[in-house]
Amino acid sequence: MDKNEFYTDLFHKFRKLVEDNGLLNEEVKITGRTLTAEEAIGNTERKDFPIIKGKEKLLEADFRDTKGQAFTDMPNNFTGNLKQIIEMPLNTNFDTAVYIATLNAVCRYLQITSNTIHCKDGEPENCALELVEYIKNKYGNPKIALIGFQPAMLENLAKNYDVRIVDLDDNNIGKVKYGVLVENGNNTIDDLLNWCDIVVATGSTIANKTITNVLFDKPTIFFGTTLAGAAALMRLERFCPCSK
Repeated sequence: MDKNEFYTDLFHKFRKLVEDNGLLNEEVKITGRTLTAEEAIGNTERKDFPIIKGKEKLLEADFRDTKGQAFTDMPNNFTGNLKQIIEMPLNTNFDTAVYIATLNAVCRYLQITSNTIHCKDGEPENCALELVEYIKNKYGNPKIALIGFQPAMLENLAKNYDVRIVDLDDNNIGKVKYGVLVENGNNTIDDLLNWCDIVVATGSTIANKTITNVLFDKPTIFFGTTLAGAAALMRLERFCPCSK
C-alpha cells in the first residue's frame, strides 16, 4: 500500500471520529512525556529489549485520564489541545509519535480499542509464549518474517518455527541473535516477504512510517501498544494480550 494513501486514510478516519464525538474544538489538554525503561517495561530478566538499551523511548499521551503510548527514537515533551495535534504537520518522528500516542488514548477513551499500556516485568515473556500458541492454532507451521527486534518473541518463535528477522538498529544488523541472523531492514525486504508465509511486525512501524513496507498480501500480525488505535481504525490484526 502507498504510504501517503495509508496515512491519509488513517488521519481522515481519526479526524472524523473526533469530529463526530464533538471533541475537535474542545480545549482538552494532551500531555506527552517519555517514560523511563522501568516505568515502561518494569524489571525484566532479559536486558536486550530496545527500550532498556536506550534505542527507543515510550511516549505517553494522557487524554481525560486515559493513556495511550507510542515508541519513538525522538523523545520530547508536548502539551497542546486535541485540535492542534490533529492539525499539526508530522515533519519528525516526534510529531508522529505525539499524534499516534494521542490517537491511541482517544480511541481507548471512546472504547474503540483497548490494551494501550505496555506490559511489564515477566509479561513480555508470557506474551511471546502466547504468540507461539496463537500462531500454531491459527496458521499451523508457517515460515515467519519478524519485523523488528523483540528478543522474547525472536527466541520463542525461532524455537518453534522457521524465522527470518529484519531490524533497523545498526547494533543488531548482521549479528546472530538467538540463532537467527538479523537482516538489514533499511534495505528492500521483498525477498523476505516473498519467502515467508506470515509476517509478525512491531506496531512501532506506524510511528516510524515503515508500516506500508510490510502491508503485503500475506497474513500480518502486529504486536505492541503503539498500533492499538490504528489497528482498530484500519482493521489490522494485532496481538497484545498482556498489555493493560
